[in-house]
Amino acid sequence: MEHLERCAWFLRGTLVRAAVRRYLPWALVAAMLAGSVLKELSPLPECYLSNKRNVLNVYFVKVAWAWTVCLLLPFIALTNYHLTGKAGLVLRRLSTLLVGTAIWYVCTALFSNIEHYTGSCYQSPALEGIRQEHRSKQQCHREGGFWHGFDISGHSFLLTFCALMIVEEMAVLHEVKTDRSHHLHTAITTLVVALGFLTFIWVWMFLCTAVYFHDLTQKVFGTFFGLLGWYGTYGYWYLKSFSPGLPPQSSSLTSKQDTYKK
Repeated sequence: MEHLERCAWFLRGTLVRAAVRRYLPWALVAAMLAGSVLKELSPLPECYLSNKRNVLNVYFVKVAWAWTVCLLLPFIALTNYHLTGKAGLVLRRLSTLLVGTAIWYVCTALFSNIEHYTGSCYQSPALEGIRQEHRSKQQCHREGGFWHGFDISGHSFLLTFCALMIVEEMAVLHEVKTDRSHHLHTAITTLVVALGFLTFIWVWMFLCTAVYFHDLTQKVFGTFFGLLGWYGTYGYWYLKSFSPGLPPQSSSLTSKQDTYKK
């Protein structure tokens, strides 16, 4: 438990800072652009992380939204109820996960449709010989072809959105004070460590995506949609009364608005 406490203390001191919430979006954009330029001008040698079947990609990134929801749901429920004692408010705050799920679904469906309507089926990865008879990606792959269209980076979108959402929700830790001998303290500490490590995985795999996968424009669009989903909710809609709202904090709504305006 002592090691868990130390990890939680470290994560509170890094991810919970207001400066992290303010500058992480810009850091992700800078990392995406720098990684993309590196990929184009001086590609890094192939390694384990450049293989799409690496453990982090298969068991974490491919189901990134599921991981994020499964950890944020108990975290939001426990911390918000501990601070407010109001079940109605907790349910309202948990609706952020429904909003996030809707954003994830709409964006991934949009990306898939864009790839479909801009793509064609080819005989080889070198894009030789168009197979006019195959009109969909699924049919093309089923017949041994290679589909090529404008493939907006779903990784760039989802990892951006998930990392920023976790950091926003962890801001509530500024207000959470629990008795170390209480089971609630152990539960929240465990969730803080899990969410912290998950955030580091999302940011690390975002960097790997920037360096090894997709074209620059595909990553720009993916990152843009991730930022749009985050800012449209936490930076705009959640500041309104008719919304799931922001995590409970002692700071006023005005100061929160000022944070996003800077």
